[in-house]
Amino acid sequence: MRAETVARLRAAGCVFAEEEADLLLAAPDPAAATARRVAGEPLEHVLGWAEFCGLRVAVEPGVFVPRKRTEDLVDAAVAAGGRVVLDLCCGSGAVGMAIEARLGAVELTAVDIDPTAVRCARRNIGDRVLLGDLYAPLPSTLLGRVDLLAVNAPYVPTDAIALLPPEARDHEPRTAVDGGPDGLDTHRRVAADAARWLAPGGTLLIETHESQAPAAAAIFAAAGLTPGATHGPAATIVTGTR
Repeated sequence: MRAETVARLRAAGCVFAEEEADLLLAAPDPAAATARRVAGEPLEHVLGWAEFCGLRVAVEPGVFVPRKRTEDLVDAAVAAGGRVVLDLCCGSGAVGMAIEARLGAVELTAVDIDPTAVRCARRNIGDRVLLGDLYAPLPSTLLGRVDLLAVNAPYVPTDAIALLPPEARDHEPRTAVDGGPDGLDTHRRVAADAARWLAPGGTLLIETHESQAPAAAAIFAAAGLTPGATHGPAATIVTGTR
């Protein structure tokens, strides 16, 4: 059965067919799981989980799948350190979940505008996930107290969405990938109000493409933050310190 599953996955264009076959065959209903994967659903949606920073993160259809490159965002946040953590555009809650796992006891709050993502994130990090647009649902008690503001915001330019793999283009929410004409619309909105929520010395960290980093740094500077950047193995993280 494994050989047949591998062959079907290869024919469907799955690059890591052998590894995926082992995971799918361990699913409660291997035949149904394989059929969904061959039809183009993301592997993580089929399995119901994604591996991220050594953690098993619950995901579900309609929710952005955490990428391995975003582990660089977690690394940068952990290096910066802090106790009060805000995870904006949280999706499944993977970033906040991983930061907490690395830093230990933190005061974590996460926000997403998508009710499906919020429901999923609450499976991972509980009722600390709020539904709303960026800072809108946050309690005023967080004003001026956030040490780490970690954001995996959408940064794919609108015209480039058609070039994404079908898994992302067809099965993940557009709001999680569409960053506007230059990919930085959400970065602008996040930066505009970040200083109000950051503690003195607090840091805003946003994943972006290397080519967008200079423009993102300029956005942070215009918002009154001291910009910087770290270049991890897979992603560029632009930072802004209050």
